[in-house]
Amino acid sequence: MAKDLTKNILLRLDPELADRLQTVASVEGRSVSDVAREAIAALVDQRREDAQFSRLLEENLTRHEQSLRRLRGDD
Repeated sequence: MAKDLTKNILLRLDPELADRLQTVASVEGRSVSDVAREAIAALVDQRREDAQFSRLLEENLTRHEQSLRRLRGDD
């Protein structure tokens, strides 16, 4: 038996956005899940190329590394 390589998540949308998503999916003859996956993948790819996001990621990484050192008693 092949292992399912997807992960279920619960996504709460306001009713207007959910209706618009359903409309896009219906017009394109696709599932809402497929359209949502495509949109999320596009957002993630966009963030990977975004300098401001990269800067925020670096700041978060630095802050978490500092917290880890404090918890370990390294400083």
